[in-house]
Amino acid sequence: MRSSLKLSLTASALALAAGAGQAQNIDPNLPVYEAASGVSGNLTSIGSDTLNNLMTLWSEGFRSFYPNVAVQIQGAGSGTAPPALVEGTAQFGPMSRPMRGTEIEEFEARYGYEPLPMRGAIDALGVFVHRDNPVECLSMQEVDAIFSSTRAGGADEAITTWGQVGLTGEWADRPVAMYGRNSASGTYGYFREVALFGGDYSAEVREQPGSSTVIQGVAADINGIGYSGVGYGTADVKAIDIRGADGNCYSPVAEDAASGNYPIARFLYIYMNVDPNAELEPLRAEFVRYVYSQQGQQDVVRAGFFPLVNFIAEQDLEAFGLN
Repeated sequence: MRSSLKLSLTASALALAAGAGQAQNIDPNLPVYEAASGVSGNLTSIGSDTLNNLMTLWSEGFRSFYPNVAVQIQGAGSGTAPPALVEGTAQFGPMSRPMRGTEIEEFEARYGYEPLPMRGAIDALGVFVHRDNPVECLSMQEVDAIFSSTRAGGADEAITTWGQVGLTGEWADRPVAMYGRNSASGTYGYFREVALFGGDYSAEVREQPGSSTVIQGVAADINGIGYSGVGYGTADVKAIDIRGADGNCYSPVAEDAASGNYPIARFLYIYMNVDPNAELEPLRAEFVRYVYSQQGQQDVVRAGFFPLVNFIAEQDLEAFGLN
């Protein structure tokens, strides 16, 4: 019998999922994937841009066992995943945020049951600046005052110059140029909820269609600052530290994300249409098993994210009836 899967974004759940600071080490308790018989067909993934690279790596790894399987991947944003699952145009709906209640309700109205997510990886959302920018650490309130119009974090004024966060000399009067994602992106929604304290974005944020274009924008603009999945960082930008609840500065790395000290970390999901009264067919079942294998979680590390431990894998496999 399938169990219901409760999604949690708490720091304790993330720490458990990431192995309490050992996230870059693949859990030896995860199984080594081995090919099964009777696996063939086509798969389509529509959803998160943040997960594009990881879905590609998973697909390539999966196809190394099943070369006759074809996989198509489209990554225009997390908001495109729920309608694709509702309309049946995709088997996988990767999302960098949990589905909203209205999205779940629309799916349930069509099928009579809720979509089922698997938690494939952990992502620390990085705040990136140009590599030549001397800023090293910002508080969450400062991040909010840069990117929002509402300053729900409590800042007295909007931050529009780099001098307002302590930079001096030629940097003091330089304007802050913000780069972010568009509203179809799960990263856009997650950053608004956490870093903007649920407030509204400034109209000055330059919205980009993808994570890589955010990084490109910051890399080409010495005054730039933007947010993106940490795996998209390049040598032309740097991810700054963020001040945690204890007042210390923490980096978007495995140890700080797993401990909960880095305040902008999240699960990454892949939603699926799974009839609770029917067995999952071999093609999708084996893809899920691959994701939760040693090889699948090695792909997570290659994509720049943090892998999960076997405990989480067992929970999700049970939810899919695959334990």
